[in-house]
Amino acid sequence: MSKTFTELGIGEPLTQRLEGIGIKTATPVQERVIPLVMEGRNILFQSETGTGKTFAYLLPLLQRLFADEEDDRRVRLLIVSPTLELCSQIRDQVKLCTDRGCALLVGGVPISRQVEKLKEKPSIVIGSSSRLLELIHLKKLKTDGIEALVLDEADRLLSPELRESTEGMIARLNKDVQLIGNSATVSAYTKKIITSARIKDEIELVEMPAEDILRSRIEHWALFAERRDKIDTLRSFIRAVTPQKMLVFTSRLDQVENIVSKLRYKHIDCEGLGAKADKKKRKAAWDKFKGGSCKILVTTDVAARGLDIAGVTHVVQMDLVEERDVFIHRAGRTGRAGRKGFNCVIGDEWEMRRFAAFEKKLGLTVYPKMLFKGRLIAPQQQDAEAPSDPATRPVQKTEVSDSPTEGSGRQPSGR
Repeated sequence: MSKTFTELGIGEPLTQRLEGIGIKTATPVQERVIPLVMEGRNILFQSETGTGKTFAYLLPLLQRLFADEEDDRRVRLLIVSPTLELCSQIRDQVKLCTDRGCALLVGGVPISRQVEKLKEKPSIVIGSSSRLLELIHLKKLKTDGIEALVLDEADRLLSPELRESTEGMIARLNKDVQLIGNSATVSAYTKKIITSARIKDEIELVEMPAEDILRSRIEHWALFAERRDKIDTLRSFIRAVTPQKMLVFTSRLDQVENIVSKLRYKHIDCEGLGAKADKKKRKAAWDKFKGGSCKILVTTDVAARGLDIAGVTHVVQMDLVEERDVFIHRAGRTGRAGRKGFNCVIGDEWEMRRFAAFEKKLGLTVYPKMLFKGRLIAPQQQDAEAPSDPATRPVQKTEVSDSPTEGSGRQPSGR
């Protein structure tokens, strides 16, 4: 039976706020991590997407650092994350829990505004490693009062493009700062860097057993389309499933705008979120999607990690990446908070073969699907519904078989 947050040492002010948003009991990762953070230990923890990692570190830090009512007007908690969207999400969760001053400091925004924000003496700062390091160099962000540092999505923060700024920022903090890192996947490289960081005590590694969200909560579909036909197939797919909220992933930066423009031409309301887009446009697109005024968001993998977007019923992958971790993170944007989700790969023949390999390695069941008379169906349903005279049968080019993708050994659901 799940423990309550009170049993884990979280005080009434925080538990009341959690109950106000419908959260009453802790998830497994929260049960494991909260006591360790409360004790002030340095930890690096790994847990699947959708398991509640943010509250696992945030609740005990707020309880331990800010249990007193007095505001001492210094930054005590520093949270670092790799993207604007994830930083914004963490800030929103902080605001759900406390009225303490909180500053969001990311790149792409005039630094003068952020300097003014720091003059308000926030207790909590959330930001990207490069902007935080820049503000430290300018002596605008004081580090002497920081008691805890969180590396949210540590794997991404220590990737080649972000490693220098992340390590530089860690090096400028006091050695006795509590260090907490987390990620859905933790590489051996990340473990090595984190454990060798300039901190007082050793890092404790916490690896949670898989909760099997990828198989238990998400149904996986394979929808064949030649590369030139993919956007038209996506448009028909959207009409067929009428998603409550859908994320569409593409690996190509130039394809975000292309997909958005073609969907809008067919009167399908959607927004685009590309890694190189202007920060204001990204924020506006993100806010519309998160707030529910737009049901479809087309994005690169900038949004694939860490984001907890309520109500995403469908994920569509317009290309199948080589890295299994990226596939997992994409698919994991749905099927969250105990809800059912659907992950559809729209792929050509080569991508279908790769999907079959993923199916086998990850132990998934992939259901072949096709579009027929405006509906998404299993291939065998077309045979049952099509006219008996072959000359009058509708022609639909597809290379998805009537059986599950090779490697599963199970029958498709036909749903």
